[in-house]
Amino acid sequence: MRLLHVVTLISDDGAFGGPPSVAIAQAEELAARGHDVTLMALWRGRGRAPEHMGPIRLRTRPARTLLPRRGFIGLLHPLLVRDLWRAMGESDVVHVHAGRDLVSLAALAVAALRRVPCVAQTHGMVEPRTALPVRIFDRVFLPLLRRTRTCLVLTEHERRLVADVLEPDAPPLRILPNGIRPAPAAARERQPREPHVLFLARLHPRKRPEAFVRMAALVHQWVPQARFTLYGPDDGSLPAVRRLIADGLTDVVRYGGPVDPAETHEAYLGAAVHVLASVDEPFGMTVIEALAAGTPVVCTDSCGIASELERRGAALVTDGSPESMAGAVRRLLGDPDLCARMAEAGRRAVEDLYSIVAVVDRLLETYRACMPRRDGTDEVRTPARPGGNSPELPAAGQPAG
Repeated sequence: MRLLHVVTLISDDGAFGGPPSVAIAQAEELAARGHDVTLMALWRGRGRAPEHMGPIRLRTRPARTLLPRRGFIGLLHPLLVRDLWRAMGESDVVHVHAGRDLVSLAALAVAALRRVPCVAQTHGMVEPRTALPVRIFDRVFLPLLRRTRTCLVLTEHERRLVADVLEPDAPPLRILPNGIRPAPAAARERQPREPHVLFLARLHPRKRPEAFVRMAALVHQWVPQARFTLYGPDDGSLPAVRRLIADGLTDVVRYGGPVDPAETHEAYLGAAVHVLASVDEPFGMTVIEALAAGTPVVCTDSCGIASELERRGAALVTDGSPESMAGAVRRLLGDPDLCARMAEAGRRAVEDLYSIVAVVDRLLETYRACMPRRDGTDEVRTPARPGGNSPELPAAGQPAG
């Protein structure tokens, strides 16, 4: 198949978070199976964008701000629309990693005009919102999202939210978790690590980096040798983080700045514990990245995959308070055997539930279902249940049927 993936922004500091990582992982696995894959996005970085990422063709335009003070929502480059038009004319299926932003809007509009089968994946970025600018944007965005053949969501919770936004004419909503390539067998033996605790996310209020620093202060009282590092681009919370660090923690906590997505695996390998302090995290891509590196995870109970990981013994789940996170981190730093058991459970969870191989198996089924038949007609779309839901796909790791 000739496949086009579209994601809003790729950058050398990982500013756009999980969607680019997901798009790249999917595209790499699709290309490895012999499909012709192009990834299109805006680019922001110190130099020119690469033309390839491994086997994937990368087509980018420099990110420009067309709507001031709107963050990622207002980014676009006028020539990207022309590029989308040309690329979609040569594609069998278009996969838009869609949020409420101008790039997603342009991609969905061009796909509709080109009449090319289009799959959307919302990554937790489309949920009920009542702000006036969002309501205005949605008058154009939501009709285009409803025209897609299938909309992929991360969890049952996200499916309910997207159904609320798109009803009554939602396309089939199907659950597809994020996927990652498990570590090779030779790299699975976990060596003891220094008491280093990692935060890797945008410094944004929802990611709660301040709570991480407050947690670090509490852990330091019990484990004086522990050290803590925050990596990620500033998205509004850095001044508050710097003030907290300056208040007696300069030798304990450091801000390491943004980290190149290609270097995040090394950051996980250098940590004894990874803490996801976010609330209402739709999935938690950094969680499965840490698990794949054999790094135990502490997360909050509002993370979309927290209950599954807790059931498998692959994460310590907290209520998100600095005190509860500190207790979990202290427990891990003081119990190497627990760390080893959690590291193994985490790797099994990645292999069973979040392997990119299993995810792309299901993704290809979705693509084939929305392509025209040989007789020129489309595959019959399964009617959505009330509220826009489609029949349930099997849970990740379970066989279809």
